[in-house]
Amino acid sequence: MTTPHKSFVLMLEGVNKTFDGFKAISDLNFYMDEGELRTIIGPNGAGKSTLMDIITGRTKPDTGKVEFGRDTDLTALSEHEINRLGIGRKFQTPSVYIHHTVFENVLLSLKGSRGVFAALFSRTTPAQRGRIDEVLNTIGLAGKGGRLAGSLSHGQKQWLEIGMLLAQDPKLLLVDEPAAGMTDEETHKTGELLLGLAGRHSIVVIEHDMAFVRQIASKVTVLHQGSVLCEGTVDEVQNSEQVIEVYLGRKKKDKH
Repeated sequence: MTTPHKSFVLMLEGVNKTFDGFKAISDLNFYMDEGELRTIIGPNGAGKSTLMDIITGRTKPDTGKVEFGRDTDLTALSEHEINRLGIGRKFQTPSVYIHHTVFENVLLSLKGSRGVFAALFSRTTPAQRGRIDEVLNTIGLAGKGGRLAGSLSHGQKQWLEIGMLLAQDPKLLLVDEPAAGMTDEETHKTGELLLGLAGRHSIVVIEHDMAFVRQIASKVTVLHQGSVLCEGTVDEVQNSEQVIEVYLGRKKKDKH
């Protein structure tokens, strides 16, 4: 079993969660280092979304420990309190303000924003404008601040939502299937974006697209039936007999 380093940003130990008799998470242990980009894969029903829900406080575990940073017990906090700690989540479907500009979307998301009316109708400060320009440059939307978010391509909306999370200055980013529905070019750019953010932020990516996983992942965690089946590099995971059996329903053939 993987053991946590002293610099871990996230730790789950002995976590269990049952819904109406169905065990969605089963004695799960998960450790993640600060600044790491971790990719989580697994078949449908493996517990990936429930894991994200538990980390963000949307769902409370029945038993187990969930800690963020140095000894912050996430199970005792609300979703809002967890978000304020610096944990941001991006769902698969982009959720942007389509009738507002790209600039305004990031403005509304800035850390310490005082609400929609105050953000949109107060004069933006040089510091705010500088931060928004920095975010737009990071996500590849520099020069597009004046465009309506609704006019962006699917991939650009995904990048904008990542930018909206970055505007909150999160320590940990949880990103659910960012490559879904993207063109090959958009997928590659998304991978480059996430790789560029790693180190400055800790990032968990749930993904099914194995080509995308290969692009971004140094370490992959495979979930199955609510617990960690195995962890390792992409090659180690893809060649694992346990993983092949779970995904393909058969054991790896003997070589002799």
